[in-house]
Amino acid sequence: MAKKSMTFTDNTTGKSYEYPVLDGTRGPSVVDIRTFYKDTGMFTYDPGFTSTASCESKITFIDGGKGELRYRGIPIEELAKNNTYLEVCYLLLNGRLPDRQEAEAFDLEIRHRSFVHEGLKNLIESFPSAAHPMAILSSSVSALASFYYEHLDINNEAEYQEMARRIIAKIPTLAAFAYRHSLGIPFIYPDISRSFTENFLYMMRAYPHERMKITPEGEQQVSQVEIDALDTIFTLHADHEQNASTTTVRGVASTGAHPYVAISAGISALWGRAHGGANESVIAQLEMIGDVKKVPEYIARAKDKNDPFRLMGFGHRVYKNFDPRAKVLKKLQDQLKEELHLDAKLLEIAHEIEQIALHDDYFVSRNLYPNIDFYSGVILYALKIPRPMFTPIFVIGRTVGWVAQWIEFKKDPASKIARPRQLYTGA
Repeated sequence: MAKKSMTFTDNTTGKSYEYPVLDGTRGPSVVDIRTFYKDTGMFTYDPGFTSTASCESKITFIDGGKGELRYRGIPIEELAKNNTYLEVCYLLLNGRLPDRQEAEAFDLEIRHRSFVHEGLKNLIESFPSAAHPMAILSSSVSALASFYYEHLDINNEAEYQEMARRIIAKIPTLAAFAYRHSLGIPFIYPDISRSFTENFLYMMRAYPHERMKITPEGEQQVSQVEIDALDTIFTLHADHEQNASTTTVRGVASTGAHPYVAISAGISALWGRAHGGANESVIAQLEMIGDVKKVPEYIARAKDKNDPFRLMGFGHRVYKNFDPRAKVLKKLQDQLKEELHLDAKLLEIAHEIEQIALHDDYFVSRNLYPNIDFYSGVILYALKIPRPMFTPIFVIGRTVGWVAQWIEFKKDPASKIARPRQLYTGA
């Protein structure tokens, strides 16, 4: 059977060049144009890399037209329903879900690695109290490269795994420390008797020298429903193919930089409102609208091409049907209305906007469906997570994806330093 190829003919010279077409296991085929510049003396032009595959990967697959997201071949809906976040971490790092014994050993290791070097406390305390937690988190992760410099040269699987498990375990601690620094209150150290997600909520909320599991009123400080909800959000954020922050991590990795420096760069990229900061903007916008009666006014503004107002939490660069993560969170939000005492007024505004967007031809024709940020913002708000911590929570979930992508890049013999070209139009 003949191999598939695509022929390019240069109308100026009359020469033709043939380029192989490569098929993946899912998704569109790609044209291998690695020799295009050498053959033709021309570059391809693709702002935003909307039609360019920058790598070969076995980690995550997205079909935007079908609204499909899979980690290592498993649909996200199945993983969110049946597995914990740490089991998903194991899957992304190892290519398969753990058995019971492996899951317990992985969980125990993550618990014990959650403590951070005391020197990092000094770094965090040197920031102004008004500093955004993302600034502190990015800097702290970059500083980790100086505490664990041995990860600069990784030669075997055990070293890859140690590096990965260390950063996955420490990110929640650093995020909680950053939050508590913003309040000017003492840091709470990890409690290894608690699970990954429970421990993060505990480090955010507890008081020094007290376990603070039960309040004086007998109400649990960290309830199981809160743990399960946040664990699901972590799972949905765990990886998302070659998005802006992951591409940043791979780009920094291509220079030979320390893996934690690459992840620090990913955190900075995630901070943007167009990327990980969107769920924070969703809540800010709902509070700005303030009343369900004002929703039509803001919908009209969103439709007005001359109005700079943009409705946050709708549409996605990749998904052209629906965001499968949003469907999971929509179901979760409906389940948690009573259990988490969702803000009735805020929820009413969000529901009205959602119903208009799902049925109004303006939004439907443009594929502006509610995305993960729309629902995660409301759920995090219900969990009493302060708005500046929304994006750090995204970081906690996404760290495993970044580190899995970093490992894959480093192991790929075809990997090269990132060096895009340009169409020069200057003097």
